[in-house]
Amino acid sequence: MTDDDPNAPWLIVGLGNPGPEYAANRHNIGFMVVDLLADRMRGSFKRAQKAQAQVVEGRMGPPGPSSRRVVLAKPMSYMNLSGGPVTALRDFYKVPTARIVAIHDELDIDYGVLRLKIGGGDNGHNGLKSMTKSMGPEYHRVRCGIGRPPGRMQVADFVLKDFSSAERKDLDWFVDRAADSVECLVAEGLERAQSAYNA
Repeated sequence: MTDDDPNAPWLIVGLGNPGPEYAANRHNIGFMVVDLLADRMRGSFKRAQKAQAQVVEGRMGPPGPSSRRVVLAKPMSYMNLSGGPVTALRDFYKVPTARIVAIHDELDIDYGVLRLKIGGGDNGHNGLKSMTKSMGPEYHRVRCGIGRPPGRMQVADFVLKDFSSAERKDLDWFVDRAADSVECLVAEGLERAQSAYNA
């Protein structure tokens, strides 16, 4: 399928770690966003046929010809192995790389700030590193800022901790805004989504 094939679906991937002990971690904000998108689509995640992942298939956007076919996905590998499940889903659903969106936490952006882009480096993010190794860098990213760790806290400890009580006050708003940005990206394209959501 080509990138402009109207029948090609979008693959919206939330990056995170599986299991209840990780559910509220900063590293799992990608899972939080795709969970909300699934709720909006009234879909329930189920085990993927050909990949170590959970998926929801459906349509995004208003009913009618402008709605887009999408697959929401949560890789059920650990974060640093995300590329395998995402590549398997890409191949199974015949998704062009330019229609893959990775939603992930981003240390170098302040908490609550979004940045959307296509391509680029992984900035030390193990989920992106694994995806790029498997399929190259030319997929979309919805970068959800979590800020840098305080003091001398190690990055690995920081991202695997739950959001602080102060952060949790704005977390629902942040996840909601990130989900809105994904819907805008799919419906109206990257430039429109960047102008609307890149702070």
